Amino acid sequence: MFPADSALAMDLIRSLGAPARLQRHVELVGEAGEALLALLREQSVAVDEAFVRVGIVLHDAGKIRHPAELRGPGGEHEPAGEALLLAAGASPELARVCVSHARWAAMDCRLEELAVALADKMWKGVRKTELEERFIDAAAAAGGHDRWNLFVALDSGFERIAADGPHRLARSAV
Repeated sequence: MFPADSALAMDLIRSLGAPARLQRHVELVGEAGEALLALLREQSVAVDEAFVRVGIVLHDAGKIRHPAELRGPGGEHEPAGEALLLAAGASPELARVCVSHARWAAMDCRLEELAVALADKMWKGVRKTELEERFIDAAAAAGGHDRWNLFVALDSGFERIAADGPHRLARSAV
């Protein structure tokens, strides 16, 4: 897996020209991601934490090529990010996060990709029921957990993570 850790992933997006706003965004998504990973550890759900951390740093790399999407809507950054990362030598699995973080509903995604997508919503306090349900299903299947018990534990954890969203959002201006 290249890049192997979040520091190398940050070095990569900086070398590709990531503006300060994008760097700040991935830091804040990373805060929500760390809370999500802690929640999964509490529930004994095995997940490739390094993949999630690196995926969070890389997920919006295409906004380097489409900077207008840093401040407004748009999906051009998704395939552009995947292509940009592949050209820079990132593994196909990680480059795919550029697309799967936004198009998860139309794709077959692994638990780690869904974690990146979920952190990208919850960092600002947004809860997306369909994504959360899919994440819980994948987490239950991955760990052989009772789905309902896991739902109860994760749902309350999601609420705590999302509740910190306004604080993270207030720190997002660069």
